[in-house]
Amino acid sequence: MNAQAQTILVVEDEASIASFVSLYLKNAGYGVRTATNGGEALKEVAAGELALVVLDLNLPDIDGIEVCRRIRQNSELPILMLTARDEDVDKIIGLEVGADDYMTKPFNPRELVARVKSILRRATSESRQVESEVIRHGDLSIDAGRREVRVVDEEIQLAPKEFDLLWELLDHRGLVLTRDQLLERVWGYTFAGDTRTVDVHVRQLRRKLGDASPIVTVWGVGYKVSPARDAVRA
Repeated sequence: MNAQAQTILVVEDEASIASFVSLYLKNAGYGVRTATNGGEALKEVAAGELALVVLDLNLPDIDGIEVCRRIRQNSELPILMLTARDEDVDKIIGLEVGADDYMTKPFNPRELVARVKSILRRATSESRQVESEVIRHGDLSIDAGRREVRVVDEEIQLAPKEFDLLWELLDHRGLVLTRDQLLERVWGYTFAGDTRTVDVHVRQLRRKLGDASPIVTVWGVGYKVSPARDAVRA
C-alpha cells in the first residue's frame, strides 16, 4: 500500500494545528480527514478506511486517552498521540492504553511525518508475516498470523506494539537487544527516539503476562528473553 492509498485521521480541536499537520501529511502523499472532538473521531474510525490516527490528548468532549481506549477495544488501528503536556505520566498513560507513539507540542511537523511513515511502514511489513509462524516459550505461545498470545489456554489481550515487542524479543531470545535497536525494529525508527517508550511497553507486558513473562532487564543495555528449554518455533 503506498501513501496515496492511505488515509490519516487528524483529531485536533485547535484549527491552526490541525491545518498545518494536515498540510504536511497531504504534501507527503497521504489522504487526510479531520475531527475536532472525540465523538467525531470515534465516528470516523467506525466508518473505516483509515490507516492511522493522529490523536490530540486534550479534546473538548472525550479526552484522547478515552478515545484511544475505545479504539483499542476492537481495533489495532495505529495511533500517534499528541500532547501539550510535558509530564511523563501523560505520555505513559497514553502508551498504556494502546497508543503506538506520542509527540509533545510544540513539534517539528517533518518529524511527525517521519514518525507516521515509520509506524505505517512497520504495520505494512507486519501484514506480510508468515501466517503459520508460532513461537512457544514455556507456558507462553505467540501466533504471528492470528496475532494471538496465550499463557497455557488463556488468551492475553495485548496492544499492537506490545505484541510486536514481545515477538521481537522472543524471535531473538538469548540475545540482548538495546532500547535503540528495539525502537528501530518494533517502531521502525531510523532516527533517535524516546527510549522511555520501550520501557513502558515492557512494563505493560510484564504486568499482563505475570509469571509467564520471559523478559529480563540487562541493566544499562536493554532487554533479552532467557531461553526456555522447551522454546520452539512451529
